[in-house]
Amino acid sequence: MKTGFYFIGALAAMAAVSCSENRDSGLQSKVDEYAVVEVTSPMIETLSDKDMQVLNLFRSAGRVIDGLFWQQTFGDRDSLLESLSDPAAKDYALINYGPWDRLADNEPFIEGYGAKPLGANYYPRDITAEEFAAFDDPDKNSLYTVLRRDADGNLKCVWYRDEYKAQLDEICRYLEEAASITENEGLRNYLTKRVEAFRTDDYLESDLAWMDMKDSKIDIVIGPIENYDDKLNEAKASYECFILLKDEERSAELAKYVAMLPELQKMLPCRPEYKTFVPGTSSDLNVYDAIYYSGDCNAGSKTIAINLPNDERVHAAKGTRRLQLHNSITAKFGKILLPIGRLLIEPEQRRHLRDEAFFWNVTFHEVAHGLGVKETVNGKGTVDEALGTEKTTWEEAKADILGLFMVCRLVDMKEIPLITKEDAITTFIAGLVRSVRFGSASSHGRANMMCYNYLKENGAFSRNKDGLYHIDYEKALEAINSWADLILTVQAEGNYEFAKEYASMNAVISEALAADIANVNAHGIPRDIRFEFVW
Repeated sequence: MKTGFYFIGALAAMAAVSCSENRDSGLQSKVDEYAVVEVTSPMIETLSDKDMQVLNLFRSAGRVIDGLFWQQTFGDRDSLLESLSDPAAKDYALINYGPWDRLADNEPFIEGYGAKPLGANYYPRDITAEEFAAFDDPDKNSLYTVLRRDADGNLKCVWYRDEYKAQLDEICRYLEEAASITENEGLRNYLTKRVEAFRTDDYLESDLAWMDMKDSKIDIVIGPIENYDDKLNEAKASYECFILLKDEERSAELAKYVAMLPELQKMLPCRPEYKTFVPGTSSDLNVYDAIYYSGDCNAGSKTIAINLPNDERVHAAKGTRRLQLHNSITAKFGKILLPIGRLLIEPEQRRHLRDEAFFWNVTFHEVAHGLGVKETVNGKGTVDEALGTEKTTWEEAKADILGLFMVCRLVDMKEIPLITKEDAITTFIAGLVRSVRFGSASSHGRANMMCYNYLKENGAFSRNKDGLYHIDYEKALEAINSWADLILTVQAEGNYEFAKEYASMNAVISEALAADIANVNAHGIPRDIRFEFVW
């Protein structure tokens, strides 16, 4: 352990005490840490009657998705909610999709619940790592199977299509009806193939169809997608749904960056053999307003940008689609990041806190997911296979720092207007404090802890005599390059042992940072947002 640092377990213990007190005094203060945001978009007014019918069917499908995720991450939603007489406890359970606080390292906040199972409800609760390793079934690591016990207590794999058949049949009916109504051929093709995917657990063709869906004003991201909720193996995909409206004007402004992806890959600050991957240029880089969230993306901290599909076969063939959720980005900046920056950054540098800089940092965070290293250089397979349980933390760390690296380079190249490198760096550092509040239960939170500590230790910023952050922009640029190089090297070499040890030592919160977080909390700055869907 490094001098002056203590592991997140200490914070978790503090959080547990806090949770115990909250159980006694009420949870309304915890609910109030989530700023309420009305989710809508002026673009709704431009839609046709048929488009509105499609949106309503999407929302019906999204409600079913919400129940599916409850089943995956906790179990019986209704039994939990009906057991709670305290309205605040019920609200907080709805925010967290269960009795565990997602932004306090999954500590329980309702009496009678212990620690959240690492495997949530994707595995039997009594499963051990040794039992999983000994289980000889090639489907056990599939994104789309759950593990259950047979009549004799032995493990078995059950495909999602069978485990959740009734709910998936309902979702398919809504999507089939939407496909019959929409006048957009690309959307119709995607919905048709997505229905087939729900029924077969083979999502490749529907992912490719989604990549080809270029001109639809309305969009839906729906299915079992991310695997952050599985803390046992990071192997099981969670159901989620976004309903989106395309901002065509802002999207047009981003179009040029797609053609630049191969050039951006060559710019990465690492050894040449670590950047041989050639990103597809069928990628999209577009701006949307999100008008509905459900399932995994709505649990705890809210997603503000999307980089999908996750399938590396799609990356190689067509790239990815990167969707910036403008209304959600704007809400988080105004309600959370800007107040944090005004509180912690020294006055002379606060002018560099810019909503435009936050937008570009978020945008190129998503771009960065599609760059870098996909296969190890030493025969250890894919980066994900080699890094195992560390893969998502290091991937999020990569996206964070490469995103900032690219924004700074593109500002130098005069390809990004209206902001400076100082704007990007200042807003990024304030954003790290925002994100570490997500805690160690979040891969994003752990990644940001590592980034915060690396930048600080390498002189990118320090505290001035008044305890406020002073940023050294020259040293920050050097630290951005060296941190990116370290991450890309770990990924390229598939160095799991180093990745695990480094994270255990550096995905931590120092006493000084803990004090800063306490200061932020004392000023009533929200930890995240929650949505009221007014459409």
